[in-house]
Amino acid sequence: MTQEQQNAFNEYMDELLADEKIRQMSKFIQHGNTTCLMHCKTVAYYSVVFAHKFKIQVDMKSLVRGALLHDYFLYDWHDQKLGNLHGFRHPGIALKNAMGDYDLTEIEMDIIKKHMFPLTIYPPKYRETTIVCLMDKYCTLKEFFGNLFKKETCNA
Repeated sequence: MTQEQQNAFNEYMDELLADEKIRQMSKFIQHGNTTCLMHCKTVAYYSVVFAHKFKIQVDMKSLVRGALLHDYFLYDWHDQKLGNLHGFRHPGIALKNAMGDYDLTEIEMDIIKKHMFPLTIYPPKYRETTIVCLMDKYCTLKEFFGNLFKKETCNA
């Protein structure tokens, strides 16, 4: 990532992270001992790195914001009382929450709604959604099986 891209990434992240609502995600564990907020920050970081590495033209602001909000469901999904359908339901819940708290672009809404594809039936409409979908799975694997992967840190 170039310095210019790093600066833009930080600006878009900081804009959302200044809001207390999004920081609520740090109260919930996502995978292993990774919080939901750290997971989303890492997905955002790797999404930008992926787009840069493969020279994919993206709306970086929407990419970063959509990735940061993709799991904005704000509950402990490990709670057995909620049932076992979290993987299917949480994109819609995250989208509803995000739409209630933030002004979203079409790309950001698509990222949040479709990041679980193919578990959910609607495929990504935008390249930004496809990237977040892929990086979400990559980061999830790293969080679940981190000892099998090379240790990397997120500069987010």
